[in-house]
Formats: sequence, C-alpha cells, structure tokens
Amino acid sequence: MIDFSDLLKPDNQQPAHMIQLLDPGSYEGWSSEQSASIRSMLSAQKFRGKIGDHALLWGEGQQDWSVVAVVPDREKMGPWCLAKLAEALPEGQYRLADGRAGEAALGWLLAHYRFDRYRQDDNGTSARVLLTQDVARIEPMLHLARATALVRDLVNIPAADMGPPDLEQAVQRVAQLFGAHVTTTRGDALEQGFPMIHAVGKAADRSFAPRLIELEWGDPSHPRLALAGKGICFDSGGLDIKPSSGMRLMKKDMGGAAHALGLAKLIMSSRLPVRLHLLIAAAENAIGANAFRPGDILRSRKGLTVEIGNTDAEGRLVLGDALTRAGEEKPDLVIDFATLTGAARVAVGPDLPALFCNDDALAAQALAHGAAVEDPLWRLPLWDPYADMLKSDLADINNAGDGGFAGAITAALFLKRFVPDNIPWLHLDTFAWRPAAKPGRPKGGEALGMRAIFQLLQERYRPQR
Repeated sequence: MIDFSDLLKPDNQQPAHMIQLLDPGSYEGWSSEQSASIRSMLSAQKFRGKIGDHALLWGEGQQDWSVVAVVPDREKMGPWCLAKLAEALPEGQYRLADGRAGEAALGWLLAHYRFDRYRQDDNGTSARVLLTQDVARIEPMLHLARATALVRDLVNIPAADMGPPDLEQAVQRVAQLFGAHVTTTRGDALEQGFPMIHAVGKAADRSFAPRLIELEWGDPSHPRLALAGKGICFDSGGLDIKPSSGMRLMKKDMGGAAHALGLAKLIMSSRLPVRLHLLIAAAENAIGANAFRPGDILRSRKGLTVEIGNTDAEGRLVLGDALTRAGEEKPDLVIDFATLTGAARVAVGPDLPALFCNDDALAAQALAHGAAVEDPLWRLPLWDPYADMLKSDLADINNAGDGGFAGAITAALFLKRFVPDNIPWLHLDTFAWRPAAKPGRPKGGEALGMRAIFQLLQERYRPQR
C-alpha cells in the first residue's frame, strides 16, 4: 500500500512542475494571452477549456514543462477537484501556482488509492507528489486519507478474510497506534450479556463466532462520545435467505463497523478532546441447524423482547444490544453507522447516507457540515406513527415491519427503542460501496458520511480559541 505521507509535502522550493488552474470563467481570458506555440500545444492535446481538461506545456529544457488544468471553481477548491488530474499526470513533483492545495489535497491523495491485496500483476502506483505552502493542513489531510483508505480496505476484503475475529484484529491494530484499550465479549458472556448479538451469529462456524468489540480512549474527564457500528461480516439473510443477487455484495455488510472504526481513528489521530467509546457488534448471519428462526422471540440486553419477523433484518438486532451498552455509560452523544436497509438505497440511492436524528438542531448541523466538505447526507424522518408497523402480538416489538412500507424509517425507529431518550443520537444508514468509479473514488468499498460527521465532531468538541 502506498504511503500517503510521501505524496503531500511542504514546499521548500524543491524542483517541481507548476500547475496552473483555470475554471470555465477564466479560460477565455487566459487563452487569449497565450502565444501561438502554446495554443498549438493545447490544440494538439485536445484541450478545450472544459472541466477536467488538462494539458502539458513544454518549455526549453527536457524537464522544463508545466501543467494547465480546468477545475469547476479555482476559488473554491473542493476535495475532489484535483483527483482526476492526479490520476492522469506522470510521476513527479508538482506545485499549484498559488502554492496552496487546501481541501483539494484529499482528492490528490486518494487518487493514489488501490486495493491490490489479491493481485499478483499489479505494477504499483506512480507517485505524484504535491508540494504545498499550506503546511498546517498536511497532517489533517493525511489523517482523512488514511481513515478513508482504512474503510475502503475493510469493506473490500472478502468475507472469508474479514470475519468477526479479523474485524477484532483490525480494531486492535488501530488501538495499538494510540494506546487505546480493547475489550471483547464472546461465548457464554456474550450470550448472557448481549443475547441478540449472540442469536444472530450463533449459526456461524466457531472460528467466526460473534462478539462485541469495545474500544476506550481518551481522558475520562472529557465528554463521552459513543460510536457504534454494524459488523455483519457476511449476511446470507439467515433462514429468510437472500437470493444470490442479493448476497453478492454482502461482504460489505460490515461497512458500518468500518465507518465507525475509521472515524475512531480520525478522532484519535486528531486528539479530539473526547472520551471515546467505540462499539462494534461483529457476527456472521449464517444458516445452520442452530440459526435463529422467523417467529423466535429474543430477549435483548435492554430487557425488551423482540419477535423475529425476518431473519434478514439482523443488523438492527446486533445494534440494539450495542446501543444499549453505549447508553449505560451516559454519553454526551451517540452515533451509529450501518449498512442497514435496502429501503434507504431505494429512497436516496448509493451516494447519500440516510440520516436519522432525535435532535433537529444537531441534524441541521450534520447536514451543513456534509455539504461543506462534499460528503453529503440526506435526512429522513423518525416518524413515530410508523412505530405501529413494528407491533408484535407476542413480544414488546417486532424486528421487521408489516407491509414493506418505510423500511429505512421503521429500522431507525427500532434502533430508537434502544437509545436513552435524553441522549442526542445520530443514525447513518450508509451504503459503504461505490458502484461506479469517480476520480479519486474507485468502484468498491467507500466511506460515505464519515467526513461529514468528523467535521461535526470537530465543531462540537474542539476547544474554542
């Protein structure tokens, strides 16, 4: 894997190729001022001044060449505006004409991301190094790139190599970087303390046994922040088995856990002043003689009884126990990430995590931060009247709503039952996958919503100066 720290460096006037950025509004004026030879070079490279165009402009010496590129707005450099350029340029060192990359450094870095764990024929990635005078922004951009790459890697790894014990090892590796403490509950202790997590994962092979993984980090005097992630390492649907087409991408059903771990890494690397409590409910929803069944009634950690209307609605079960555990510590804020429902994807598509929140002001802040960092969220309502769809004749609640309506909302309402009423709570129903590549964002596992929430947390917890 490429080291992102090799790709973004302070500009100490070392040799580098200059990049001149234009936008559609400035292209005509710039073009009219260029010499006939430069206009000839541009024409030969089919440079028309459209967004995404770039061209190399040769000078007198062999290495004396520069770059001109067109971005949407050279005054408002978004995180992805340099990604296509970084993918296309030859290996070498570059600097922008104004010396500052800002948020665009993230796309430059992530343009180098490759998931090559299983490839023998990969020739590596050519390194395009960006020099910047904005030295204070280098470390934050590196933290974001590394956390995003972590999420992508975890989601991309096939389920045979990313079961509950592998997910636990991933948490341990991150914890070791920051001196965090990890506790794992499995076996009899899991069955007694977190019965819904146990029920969902008990049919899996013993080597993939279910578990609750908890990480604690930070000063106990700081506000407590709880992050929970759905870690269903593979989802067959259980006895309500999915069709093969629905199972094909279910290695990514631990994408919520990947997001929570990536965000935890961001928080710790940035030394945000919080008492972090990460909870990952890890299990494989497998089929076996001892699999939980439709019609079973489970007792949750909270004490609520849950009738199983559908074994394929298992993510909310494991999260219910994890959210109960989070609430026991009386956190200042609870956030969960989950690849929870196909209904959310039908509603808002693959790019937009569906956001649910029990605090209107907090929800508005999350949406604003998502827009600001181009990591958008879309709020859906916690519409309490739909809770009737989760009624059970035999238990306190059913895990699957009748009729198939409002599936993302009823799933969120189920989770709401396990969060204390007086604690602000954000739930992100995210896809964790990019079905088609974009510059800096290859097809495959993706962090969707993580940067938006991190921006929110920085505003909420960073000391005011």
